[in-house]
Amino acid sequence: MNMDLKTAGALFLLAVVTTATAAPRLTPEQCNSYPFKQPVGEVTRAQLKQELAELEAVGYDPGINDVYYPRDIQRAENKLHAKYLRECKPSSSRAQTAD
Repeated sequence: MNMDLKTAGALFLLAVVTTATAAPRLTPEQCNSYPFKQPVGEVTRAQLKQELAELEAVGYDPGINDVYYPRDIQRAENKLHAKYLRECKPSSSRAQTAD
């Protein structure tokens, strides 16, 4: 029974974290952190978990035994990169107004 409570608590926490990271727009902090920017030093476990959450937010499901691996994760990485470009890179019109 105690183990079931711990498991339920961990699943709830995972759901909260996943929901928070699956926000429709990337925050400036997310835009300037791993996996979008090259890390300084070693990649931490937290950074890897964040990357997985970002990939899952754009459709990747690591729980599926997929015969199309690695195409499925590459597709998710491409979607994530496109999201980064849409939400984090300044548009040309913004860049022109800054000049």
